[in-house]
Amino acid sequence: MGFFGKKNKGSTESKLKVSVNKDGDTYTVLVDGRLDTLTSPQLDEEINKIIEGAKKLIFDLDKLAYISSAGLRVLLGAAQQMDGKGEMVLIHVSEAIREIFDVTGFIQIFNIE
Repeated sequence: MGFFGKKNKGSTESKLKVSVNKDGDTYTVLVDGRLDTLTSPQLDEEINKIIEGAKKLIFDLDKLAYISSAGLRVLLGAAQQMDGKGEMVLIHVSEAIREIFDVTGFIQIFNIE
């Protein structure tokens, strides 16, 4: 219940849907929702399942609504694991998410197309 006994509409509720598409040794990870402290372990788990076989790792962020420092850490960890063994690319990055990457300096670390 929110203020004055009204039910919250779930606007601050953390939800994340992660889908993985494989094409040879290229994996595309579709991230849909909020990537925050509560949901970042879910993405980390999916990455750990595929990282060994990946030569190219693509994160499609078209439906990413929000990213926190916990989400940034997961993406940074994936980039570190791919360093020297393959390529990691972020695609369909919204202006709002791009601004977060810019302010945090992550825009220099990630390959954003």
